[in-house]
Amino acid sequence: MLKGKTAVVTGGSTGIGAAICRKLASMGADIAIAALACDENSDNLEKEISETFGVRIKTYACNVADAEQCKATIKQIHGDFGNVTILVNNAGITRDGLMLTMKEADFDAVINTNLKGTFNMTQACYRIFMKQKYGKVINLASVSALLGTAGQANYAASKSGIIALTKVTARELASRGVTCNAIAPGFISTDMTKGLEDQYIGQIPMGRPGKPEDVANLAAFLASPDSDYLTGTVIRIDGGLAIS
Repeated sequence: MLKGKTAVVTGGSTGIGAAICRKLASMGADIAIAALACDENSDNLEKEISETFGVRIKTYACNVADAEQCKATIKQIHGDFGNVTILVNNAGITRDGLMLTMKEADFDAVINTNLKGTFNMTQACYRIFMKQKYGKVINLASVSALLGTAGQANYAASKSGIIALTKVTARELASRGVTCNAIAPGFISTDMTKGLEDQYIGQIPMGRPGKPEDVANLAAFLASPDSDYLTGTVIRIDGGLAIS
């Protein structure tokens, strides 16, 4: 379904990002991972995906908070793969703490990586998508943006900004055949959430955490032609955590 298309996945070497890379590769997409560093995780994932699915895959060192790095990385990916069709803005960090004691550096770091990073990568792909009159932008938001989770002023604000940015991007690029949608995961079992299960399980109607593969399956739909008439949406995948 995605053969001949190239998917750029930020933060794609571990967790949800890695699951998305595997899923899109299983559908025939070539994979370009944008990560802070090319390390053992990315090396292992490259080998696994290449051997399992037979698609092209390469990791690029890129700090998404740096606009110039994003532009240079997308230019390099476009040159290496010949096209950029799908952008998954997945890279994100947390620096949790109550507003009263949250350090300015921790607030800025989360905003710069999560929100500004999403803007930077989308802007870097903007002209490419406009010129080819097709593209898929998939942004990773969070139910934290919908619930206003205590202790996550920086994270919730960044993810709320991503939701707004998703809608703006969708409006600006719709006439060019480009879609932009956001996924809002709830509690997903990853290295980032280890040790927090007891805090959240009781609040989830389905009574269990989600898996990275659950998010990847939704991302696959949004990356596919099946979602060509869907844009500007925010889709929760949270086991009912944020039912209103």
